[in-house]
Amino acid sequence: MSAPRRLVLASQSPARLGLLRQAGLAPEVIVSGVDEDAVTAPTPAELARVLAEAKAAAVAARAEAKGALVVGCDSVLELDGQALGKPADAEEATARWKSMRGRAGVLRTGHCVTDTASGRSASATASTTVNFGEPSDAEIAAYVASGEPLYVAGAFTLDGRSAPFIDSIEGDHGNVIGISLPMLRRLLAELDVSITDLWAASAE
Repeated sequence: MSAPRRLVLASQSPARLGLLRQAGLAPEVIVSGVDEDAVTAPTPAELARVLAEAKAAAVAARAEAKGALVVGCDSVLELDGQALGKPADAEEATARWKSMRGRAGVLRTGHCVTDTASGRSASATASTTVNFGEPSDAEIAAYVASGEPLYVAGAFTLDGRSAPFIDSIEGDHGNVIGISLPMLRRLLAELDVSITDLWAASAE
């Protein structure tokens, strides 16, 4: 019987780790250290994918990832054709929310899976439309004061304090939280890996 494959998440996001664990997976975490501000791309969707590829590549090149399946992800919110990542400070988070309320944006999450055993990679971007509600200035101020929006792409989370300010989404909710599990399954399949084999590995 072959040894179970190791799964490595190239991200420090607790939300991504939580989603993977809920799906029966048991990834190790190795943070990539990629300078996200140094990466550019023509569109928000491509930027998310290129960032995910850069994170996966950085971790896959490390000795501690040898033989593992490495998953890299990165999320940006596309609004008015611009890619919005984590706000720099409270002032930017406040301005961001005032511009988003009552509107729809598209959360783009790039995914990349690299099989360090074969050297093969597969990548793609998943997109989910987010319909924002209309929180008052006081509600926005309270949310920004909580500190939460400073650490997340688009300055919001679907599973945190801003959830009441999001009216609906169109697409995969996991993608908004940080990783699309259906997309992950498809990318693993491209590398001839079944996600169910990773369940078995995590259960042993």
